[in-house]
Amino acid sequence: MSATEAVMIREAELAEAAAIAEVHVASWRWAYRGYLPDETLAALDPAARERQWRSAISDPSTSVLVAIDRGAVVGFVTVGPTDDADAAPRTAQLFAIYLAADAAGRGIGGALLRRAEEIMRAAGSARATLWVLETNERARRFYESAGWSPDGSAKTDDSRGFPLREVRYRVTL
Repeated sequence: MSATEAVMIREAELAEAAAIAEVHVASWRWAYRGYLPDETLAALDPAARERQWRSAISDPSTSVLVAIDRGAVVGFVTVGPTDDADAAPRTAQLFAIYLAADAAGRGIGGALLRRAEEIMRAAGSARATLWVLETNERARRFYESAGWSPDGSAKTDDSRGFPLREVRYRVTL
């Protein structure tokens, strides 16, 4: 049995918001080390993220999927209608996909991404976009290996007090 065969991917339940928040914070701390200031990563608050995840799970326009391994949330993905003003009709957006450090490299991220694409297709989306840090080569390789490609759009997010340059990726569903 492969590592991904033992992992279940399903819709998140409201009771899992705290576990998703813990994975979210932990994954930022390992995945964004060197990309974000250490003090920013140290200040991340799982309780604040839990409130965000409760809201996302309750939002009927958003799908939140979790990867469960040995009874624990080890990853998640969230998708919904795009919030990009320049998006073509029937465009969905992958808003987040994160894994616990010990789940990375086991095929779980790819399985989450494939299920997210299935959900976007089933909802009638013809294409999807996502935003990724321009300097995050690991994530960019992951998306490119799954058939996503940069579409030439970029933006700078200054909301955390320092600039984060993001590039947009696109895939035809």
